[in-house]
Amino acid sequence: MRRSKIAVLGGGSWGTTTASVISRQCDAVLWARDAQIVDEINQYHTNTRYLADATLHPKLTATSALKVAVENADAVLIAVPSSHFREVLANALPDMPRDIPVISLSKGLEKGSRMRMTEIIRDVSPHCIPGVLTGPNLAREIVAGQAAASVLALEEHDAALALQPTLNNGLFRVYTNQDVVGCELGGVLKNIIAIAVGMGDGLGAGDNTRAALITRGLAEMSRLGEALGGKAETFAGLAGMGDMIATCTSPQSRNRHVGMELAKGRSIEDIIDSMHMVAEGVKSAPTVIELAREIGISLPISEDVYRVITGESNARGVYRGLLRVTAGAESEPG
Repeated sequence: MRRSKIAVLGGGSWGTTTASVISRQCDAVLWARDAQIVDEINQYHTNTRYLADATLHPKLTATSALKVAVENADAVLIAVPSSHFREVLANALPDMPRDIPVISLSKGLEKGSRMRMTEIIRDVSPHCIPGVLTGPNLAREIVAGQAAASVLALEEHDAALALQPTLNNGLFRVYTNQDVVGCELGGVLKNIIAIAVGMGDGLGAGDNTRAALITRGLAEMSRLGEALGGKAETFAGLAGMGDMIATCTSPQSRNRHVGMELAKGRSIEDIIDSMHMVAEGVKSAPTVIELAREIGISLPISEDVYRVITGESNARGVYRGLLRVTAGAESEPG
């Protein structure tokens, strides 16, 4: 029986980790732009730029040729920043089989169009099956073999059920969910709250403040997510609360790191220039705030993060999301 071939596009930490994990069950081919990363993976089974000294699965192969990665693939997973998602997919499309799952591992929104990544998939490749793989997935822990869980949601649920065993691997558990919109938005919105939590942590806030920010941030995620078509139960699960907790508390979180650096008084430009991985919350915040204002959804914490990112406020404004609105019932906005 032929082993399925899965193409993973993106040689960063999460793309490399996913490709390595699934290599046990399928022929995983990782595409990366950087020829040095490709050579290192193929020769030494490492990607030290993004995953330090982690050892990758020996059956994982890498290539810098999109055609080699996607031709005859049974599914394509895309783990590039949201700002490059459309370009990479469009370049891969001529060599991709029709009617296969194309799954986003990116947690952002496209600037300008405000599209989710699955909407871009539908727009660029209408014959494919759009989907998302998301959850509390810190790459370095997973590549080291620690237990983790993720959620797979495709527009055709039968396709998700068929792909689930290929992605599910030992301590990396992949659950299915039929709420593509909610799963995707949870991954977008938690990044903004993680920046807020990072600012609080950087200013010396305690555990109570962190818990309040996460909880009220989850309420913001649910309000906007449901208004945009997601389901309430999704935001209480792995794609919502689970991802929120991991991203808001882990030292590995890029978005939390941005918040902590903002608390030191550094400019957002300086912080981003010093990072070699993308913090999607910085890119998504303006688009999220545009959407919320357009449909009349109150997001006090996210608004404060947006003001700090744009230079209208400073990191101490993180507290205003908790304090400036009169406290009413917990179920109310604010």
